[in-house]
Amino acid sequence: MSTDSTTFAFVCVQNAGRSQMSTAFAERERERRDLEDSVEILTGGTHPADNVHAEVVDVMGEEGFDLSDRTPREVSTAELESCDVVATMGCSTLELDAESVDVRDWALDDPDGQDMDQVREIRDDIEQRVVALFDEFHPED
Repeated sequence: MSTDSTTFAFVCVQNAGRSQMSTAFAERERERRDLEDSVEILTGGTHPADNVHAEVVDVMGEEGFDLSDRTPREVSTAELESCDVVATMGCSTLELDAESVDVRDWALDDPDGQDMDQVREIRDDIEQRVVALFDEFHPED
C-alpha cells in the first residue's frame, strides 16, 4: 500500500514520553528506508508538558537517540485531520472528524515515573509498532 506521500502522527496528552519515542523511531525508520521525501512525521500533545520525561530521555539515549533538546508541542485537530495515520498512545480523548484518517490507539503504559526496566519495555514495544507501521505503508523491497 504505497502512496506518493504518507503522513504519520504520534500523539498523546503531554507529548513528553510515548509520542516522543515513537517520533524518534519513525524518523530513524524513515531515514533507514530512504523515505525522507515521501513520509512526513508529526507529533504533539493535547496538553503538552514543559519537557520530555527524564526517564524517556535516558532510555532513548541507550539506543543512540538524544531527546534532551526536544520540546513537547501542542497539536491541532486540523493538523491531525490532514494525516494518513494518527497513532494515539492510550491516553487520548481525541475526536477527529475526518473519515480519511486512520486512527490507531496503541494503548501503551505511560513511562512517566516508571522504573527503568518498565520504560525500556515500553520503548521496545513502540519500536516494534513503528517498524510494523512502516512495513504496512512502505514495505521494503
